[in-house]
Amino acid sequence: MTFANLGLSPELLLAVAARQYTLPTAVQTEAIPAVLAGQDVMALAQTGSGKTAAFALPLLQRLQQDMEEGSKQRKVKVLVLVPTRELSGQVGQTIETLAEHLPKKLKVAVIYGGASINPQMMHLRGGADVVISTPGRLLDLLDNNALSLQHVSTLVLDEADRLLDLGFADEIKRILEQLPAQRQNLFFSATFSPAVKKLALALLHEPKRIAIADLTENLPDIAQRAIAVDADKRTRLLVHLIKEQQWERVLVFVATKYASDTVSNKLKKAGIKTEAFNGDASQGARQHMLADFKANRIQVLVATDLAARGIDVAGLPAVVNYDLPRSADDYIHRIGRTGRAGASGCAISFILAEHEMHFRLIEKRQDKRVPRETLAGFEPSQTSGDMTPEETDAPTGGIKGKRKSKKDKLRELAAQNK
Repeated sequence: MTFANLGLSPELLLAVAARQYTLPTAVQTEAIPAVLAGQDVMALAQTGSGKTAAFALPLLQRLQQDMEEGSKQRKVKVLVLVPTRELSGQVGQTIETLAEHLPKKLKVAVIYGGASINPQMMHLRGGADVVISTPGRLLDLLDNNALSLQHVSTLVLDEADRLLDLGFADEIKRILEQLPAQRQNLFFSATFSPAVKKLALALLHEPKRIAIADLTENLPDIAQRAIAVDADKRTRLLVHLIKEQQWERVLVFVATKYASDTVSNKLKKAGIKTEAFNGDASQGARQHMLADFKANRIQVLVATDLAARGIDVAGLPAVVNYDLPRSADDYIHRIGRTGRAGASGCAISFILAEHEMHFRLIEKRQDKRVPRETLAGFEPSQTSGDMTPEETDAPTGGIKGKRKSKKDKLRELAAQNK
């Protein structure tokens, strides 16, 4: 199967060649004909599998066919919702690049929070053909009458599982209320929990369901390691691994903004070029960090989970889970930052004795056992076998379902006040 066999226009085939896409990926092969035919799509495919191009290419072709000759006022026909600022920029850049050779120029608007709203409102004057946005900022713009969704013909949820979970539920509901009832819906994600999958199917109309392999097949080029260690030895172990493995770049995940700052400062004291990548940094600062990281001017980014969705760094050799993620799905998204597009990578998790049971749940979710290791000089003072069942499920770190987050508490309070 080639891109030409999928029914794409010569201009889009030229764009595909310019990006050095050789053959379509599995998700592109299944999704492109369905999107061109106007079908709803629910696609489950691993990170780095080409999901953005899978919906962007056919939607660009349809937009070209539907554009009104001589129309001065652009109407939003395609709305792409994403959970993070980084992903909005990544998707916007891909769409703009793929559209470069089209005879009718499209206006693509990328909007997100954490930046001044006024330039975004100015950019939307005269309308847009495609809008890529985070939910909160889109609602701000709608409240300011900066754009209309009345003519949207296709809604795309990129990282749909994150957008449909409780964190964005109210925002997505408000946005859906402003969209035309008759529209095409495209939901793409690397994971779908059973509850989110049920909700997604309720929003779709006879969708084309695409599932590209299972999780064990999704990660063939990522070597996973699990190192048992005490909490107070993790930073020294991290420094040891960075120097021993000679990683040019490594993405380190922690549970909180405070931890990202703390670990980053300790690595700097060890002489390692490091930055903390979290929600407290402005969008401009985060973009600057990413540019420096990609250019090898920064060796380590210490990030909270906002980075698990939206960071695409070619050839990233390693990811380290300094803290375990709150859910098994977040684990898949985290380690999916390495080993992208057929490259190899390494994912290392630090396992505290009290978090052993949680990591076993992660292993069960991906149907893969990761042997536990200990490294000389960093042996843990106790193992999970030395602890009671209550201790191995201790409410520490970022583990989901143990210690309630601020958002969880706010949701409970809102539910009580209804």
